[in-house]
Amino acid sequence: MVSMRNYEQVFVKLMRRYKYLEKMFEDEMKKILIFIKGFNEQERIKLARITALWISNGSVPPTVLQVLINEHLVKDNLALEFLVEIFVTWKQEKGLQSLMTGLKKGGLEGRLMEFVPANKRTEDFFRSAFEEKGLSEVVKLHMAQASQEAKRDLQHQLEEELSDGRPIKDIVSDIRDIAQKNIIPEQDVIALIWTTVMNLAEWNKKEELVAEQALKHLQKFTPLFAAFTSTTRSEMALTLKIQEYCYENMNFMKIFQKIILLFYKTEVISEEVILKWYKDGHSVKGKMLFLEQMKKLVEWLQNAEEESESGEDED
Repeated sequence: MVSMRNYEQVFVKLMRRYKYLEKMFEDEMKKILIFIKGFNEQERIKLARITALWISNGSVPPTVLQVLINEHLVKDNLALEFLVEIFVTWKQEKGLQSLMTGLKKGGLEGRLMEFVPANKRTEDFFRSAFEEKGLSEVVKLHMAQASQEAKRDLQHQLEEELSDGRPIKDIVSDIRDIAQKNIIPEQDVIALIWTTVMNLAEWNKKEELVAEQALKHLQKFTPLFAAFTSTTRSEMALTLKIQEYCYENMNFMKIFQKIILLFYKTEVISEEVILKWYKDGHSVKGKMLFLEQMKKLVEWLQNAEEESESGEDED
């Protein structure tokens, strides 16, 4: 690596002196990378390492690596091997943070799976290819990106099915399949459902009319909400999402309690979660206003709970 760093510095000094070389160098690197098949294994390793040095010091933008997503290079696993070697060197020379930042700047964070041969394009193969080279952080980045894409796909599917008026039971089945396939937690699914359902309506601009409209609208979808609030964590996620929505939409600020009451009556949100939210589970957004709104309902729930416990003791 010492001799490579010397070569690296030669190029750096040249481009500092002759700025017009920067664009030329980038173009030439793309031409070279597209023909890495013409190098033997040892030459490819050396090229990958010097490429890592040039990219990490800013001589070449990380976007040049996108040319490796070429059918022939990917098919023969050359693209992936070359990319991994670059990442290993980059991490060793400049550190993990530099590598992660470079991946994002180069538009690579969402395309990493494209470097994997089609017949090996599985999460297990991807994970092993990077983890065995000490690049578990790249795997985590890929998984996070894949999760975001899966959530966008799920929301798009939900929007389409709700707009088409599909039966709720069919929608539940489809969304559950997508969530399980992509390992999307239920608390994330319920947040997406809330956002999508609320985006369906054209809300009245008059505050006094919004409450009735909102409750009527939400009532239609309570079976959908109930299907994805099977845990207290999901219920709390929904409650916090409602709090956030009511805080950010002025016409809804006075109807937070009414929405929670609707979901309580329809067994979407449990007494346990409401009391937990009131005690210490709420967010700071509109905290005082919403706590005041919920005060009577919470007192009623607490009294009902005490009476129930008292009745059990007498028995």
